[in-house]
Amino acid sequence: MRLVPESSNLKEYLKELDVVDFSHTLIQEKANELFNNEMSEIEKVKLAFVFVRDEVSHSWDIQSKRVTCKASEALKYREGICYAKSNLLTALLRSVGIPTGFCYQRLMIFDTPEEGYSLHTLNGVYINSLNRWIRLDARGNKPGVQAEFSINEEILAFPIREEFDEKDYPIIYTSPNEKTIATLESNTDALKMYIHHLPDAL
Repeated sequence: MRLVPESSNLKEYLKELDVVDFSHTLIQEKANELFNNEMSEIEKVKLAFVFVRDEVSHSWDIQSKRVTCKASEALKYREGICYAKSNLLTALLRSVGIPTGFCYQRLMIFDTPEEGYSLHTLNGVYINSLNRWIRLDARGNKPGVQAEFSINEEILAFPIREEFDEKDYPIIYTSPNEKTIATLESNTDALKMYIHHLPDAL
């Protein structure tokens, strides 16, 4: 699939947002811990991706009711659903000047269409040395889900199954979808939110 940036201005993918709060002390401390000046851009992207994927748990996987939204919250509590985890990966990379945006898929929540659909968030990252965007999914791996860092081919958490009306959206957005953030801000139980209240389309 050909990725389509929402904006041709890479500076739009470096802005600080309310939920991408990379000036927060926790984000700055983690960035300083993860990165050093000797690292290549690709090394930094991989490190940040692996950290968010592996060290910040997906709320559903650990059956936690806590709802996190801002990047700093996901980092503080080390948990969140994909909406919060994508905010965190964006914050870490934008903090060191790597353009990062938001991408979406429409997926079945569980195993059948009857159980409903949800928007799934992943990230688009601009690799300057390659002069192109790649998509990364830091949702978190588990049996049957194995997303990896790759600059040669996409290895995402969820391959799209068109026969079940799942969908890949090609646009790389500069800001997270408003419905996803509103969902996080209006719910207090992550498990109920995950089952009943996730938006199902852009």
